[in-house]
Amino acid sequence: MQGDLHLRPMAQQKTDPNYKVIAENRRARFDYAIEQDLECGIVLEGSEVKSLRAGGSNIAESYAAVEEGELWLVNSYIAPYEQAKVFKHDERRRRKLLVSRKEMANLWNATQRKGMTLVPLVLYFNHRGMAKIKIGIAKGKKNHDKREAQAKRDWSRQKQRLLKDHG
Repeated sequence: MQGDLHLRPMAQQKTDPNYKVIAENRRARFDYAIEQDLECGIVLEGSEVKSLRAGGSNIAESYAAVEEGELWLVNSYIAPYEQAKVFKHDERRRRKLLVSRKEMANLWNATQRKGMTLVPLVLYFNHRGMAKIKIGIAKGKKNHDKREAQAKRDWSRQKQRLLKDHG
């Protein structure tokens, strides 16, 4: 079952004032073959939420891991919030992700299989204004797979150019 069933259609997301993409991991789809994705809640401190609303974050080098029955987001970056004088947060702290027990069991089983990993795909505020992260259950691509994907992309661009020029 795909994890993005809770998400709203793209047309609605664009018109919804609360929906906002904060950070996207564009390299994930190039480096990994995403088999399934899942929406998770994320435990944040107040200054982290303010910083995310200001748009200061990066999930490109981060990953998710199941440890001792809990799901953690490791090595994600949320910029310090300048107005927070006393209650500052650690920019690269481990953040707990919230999923149901059933989903947790599925994620743990997936990571135990050979070559599977949990990759953050997109960090966003949903239609209710809650911070969510979409993680993908992925298998790392080999270099020849990456080259093949690049060649397909190049050929489709070339085809579009040819159709545009001759059409």
